[in-house]
Amino acid sequence: MKWHDVPQNSDAWQDLRCGKATASNFATFMANDGKAFGDPAKRYALQLALEQINGKKAEHSFRNDDMDRGHEQEPVARMLYEDERFITVDNGGFFDWGEYGDSPDGLVGSDGVVEIKSVIASVHYATLQRGSFDPSYRWQLVGHLDCSGRDWVDFISYCSDFPEERQLIVYRSDRDDFKEELKRLQDRREQFLKLVHETRQIIESSMQDAA
Repeated sequence: MKWHDVPQNSDAWQDLRCGKATASNFATFMANDGKAFGDPAKRYALQLALEQINGKKAEHSFRNDDMDRGHEQEPVARMLYEDERFITVDNGGFFDWGEYGDSPDGLVGSDGVVEIKSVIASVHYATLQRGSFDPSYRWQLVGHLDCSGRDWVDFISYCSDFPEERQLIVYRSDRDDFKEELKRLQDRREQFLKLVHETRQIIESSMQDAA
């Protein structure tokens, strides 16, 4: 594994992620764990195979208002978290494992990472009621711990519409909390990477036939 100290969303960061399964998408292939891969996982495998062949990120990109708000407000959430915990959050960079990798939103000391979500009021309220992280991000959080090798991850939910005292909600998960999930992720990811390889072989074989 190699860690790259690059800013998120920079050209260098995009280049490093090209053709690699990343933690933000691990949930795609963890769906139906123990069963055959579904269409979303197959589409993701195709995307990665094409990126590997072409040497560049896929042309299509998904962007919505929630993503734009997250990018704009993440620095505010990070600052509040730092002030509340009396700590410094360092650049998350990219943990590069060759065929896969991870870009946490930040590193804390030598043993922690953070995942920051800037959300609308209803989502923040649901997290507050739940008393835990948003389960839709479970495999991203597990991926952070797996790829970084660190001991804990703080899930940070931020909503500027809430009163100041509750704009920030933080839930910490330790590596021991995810022992079973870490093994499941590693096994399933190995199967998924084989699917990516098989998909690439089919495309490259068809290219040779057409030559």
